[in-house]
Amino acid sequence: MKNGWQTRSLGELCEVIGGGTPPKDEPAFYGGEIPWATVRDMRQDVITSTEFRITKDAVKNSATNIIPSGSVVIATRVGLGKVCMLGQDTAINQDLRGVIPRDKGSLAVRYLFWWFKSSADTIVNEGRGATVQGVKLPFVKSLQIPVPPLAEQQRIVGILDEAFEGIATAKANAEQNGRNARALFESHLQSVFDERGTNWVTETLETLLERGWIESHLDGNHGGDYPRKEEFIKEGVPYISANCLNDDDRIDMSRAKYLSPARAALLRKGIAKDNDVLFAHNATVGPVAILRTNEEKVILGTSLTYYRCNPKFILPDYLAHYMRSFGFKKQYLQVMGQSTRNQVPITRQREFHHVIPPIDEQKRVIGALDGLLENGQQLTRVYEKKLVALEELKKSLLHQAFTRQL
Repeated sequence: MKNGWQTRSLGELCEVIGGGTPPKDEPAFYGGEIPWATVRDMRQDVITSTEFRITKDAVKNSATNIIPSGSVVIATRVGLGKVCMLGQDTAINQDLRGVIPRDKGSLAVRYLFWWFKSSADTIVNEGRGATVQGVKLPFVKSLQIPVPPLAEQQRIVGILDEAFEGIATAKANAEQNGRNARALFESHLQSVFDERGTNWVTETLETLLERGWIESHLDGNHGGDYPRKEEFIKEGVPYISANCLNDDDRIDMSRAKYLSPARAALLRKGIAKDNDVLFAHNATVGPVAILRTNEEKVILGTSLTYYRCNPKFILPDYLAHYMRSFGFKKQYLQVMGQSTRNQVPITRQREFHHVIPPIDEQKRVIGALDGLLENGQQLTRVYEKKLVALEELKKSLLHQAFTRQL
């Protein structure tokens, strides 16, 4: 290549060292002084601490290896595409590989780190396996890396380090602004329910169902009725789960799956309609949103519950706001604290108390909160777009760096 650039295989330039897991049934192997890394520890660019630590005997009696501080570690079996540097000498498990330049005078470790960042999609696309995606050692060693002179490597590293530091700051600011917008809404939400009127009533959901103020309350399909993976199609009757409810109280129908009308007709529960209030009660617990749809019906998965209001007594928009309040939240958090499972069963939901004012007061609450909620949602969308743009900028910079365009 021009200007002294060469293309070399990773195996030529680096040692690629695997790891292993010391037997978990041997207590003497764990709790030692040696950090032992798994994919779960790859949360930041530099691993400075690990969930587990092992002993010298564990290293002697297992396939794990200690990778020197300052080296690059990549994931090759779980978490494909992840790459980190080590902030201390660290042993690794079998899902990771340490990559150590044979000659640091011709290949800078930090340059190698950024190149792996740029190659994440290539590694992910090579992943194979029915349940766990992984890549083989020969593939890793065969990866082709563009290698400019050391001075050029250091120039590229300097540009990327500075640019990514700025991007990280911008991303942190955008995320904090999103949290601030949410906190403002929740502060106003709490003040509304702290200042409730004397004519507001507090009743359990069970009582509201008996009175007919809530017409129906059902969760989604599970057990034998739960559709199999192969039964979902590209178009048809929408089928949504908790992952379709965003943190900012919107339903993202782009994440919906679909069933044929014939398959959907076999389901007898979890059939939501326009204006139903949806509550995520399983795995992801807490998000609340109102279903706004022109569809005749939307099928709910096992992670969602719908509340169908009788608008003579309870307006859906009011109920949704109340279910976002701390007063409602602390009830389901108490249930979750009594179980090891991250869920709030429908039977327990019917024990929860709801604060219900007269219809005119409900309209006042809706008027006071809807604008704040919408403003927060708009800000969240702006921040989401900014975060997407920042991720695209990162990819663009990495592409330019290793195609001699920086």
